[in-house]
Amino acid sequence: MQAWIIGLVTAVWATVAVAKGEQSGAFDYYVLSLSWSPTWCAIEGDARQSPQCSEDADFGWMMHGLWPQYDRGWPSYCPTTHRNPSRAMTRGMADIMGTPGLAWHQWNKHGVCSGLSATDYYATSRQAYDMITRPDVFRKLDQPVTLPAAVVEEAFIKANPQLTRDMITITCKAGRIQEARICLSRSLDPVPCGVDVIRDCRATDALLAPIR
Repeated sequence: MQAWIIGLVTAVWATVAVAKGEQSGAFDYYVLSLSWSPTWCAIEGDARQSPQCSEDADFGWMMHGLWPQYDRGWPSYCPTTHRNPSRAMTRGMADIMGTPGLAWHQWNKHGVCSGLSATDYYATSRQAYDMITRPDVFRKLDQPVTLPAAVVEEAFIKANPQLTRDMITITCKAGRIQEARICLSRSLDPVPCGVDVIRDCRATDALLAPIR
């Protein structure tokens, strides 16, 4: 292939890659997503032999991510001028995210849309995670239980009086309690979720497995 054709193809693909992402920093609120680690391990992590799912792991509600959100929809893979996080930075998030790989993925897909540097995005993510009390009752389980997703939501609201029902949603996957998603302002104050976020799992018999 002639050099000028190669150059043209490269330029076109570069333009397409940039056009895939929305404007960084232009969003309405955050969604803090907390994943129940035993569910993720049962559905995906065990098959990947993830260290998050090892026998000596003690993970409960882990941070899946802090996602910039529009009132409807969400941005992803936004172009950014900020540098990617170092390996040390992603390793430093593994205590609340399970693995450095997840920390990298969350920056690459969502963090770049926050308008923050990687350092500030991870700091903001940790601040959001720390400000939400994870209900102790679920850590005390010694065997699997089935329960309505609404019970999990109620436990979060009881542990976090600043939350109301329109600020949190519980999701299910494969018949299991999957995530608690909490909506926060750009300054991390709880806010009502948009219509495309506040869709609770309606299961009345969702499985919640205990921490290993």
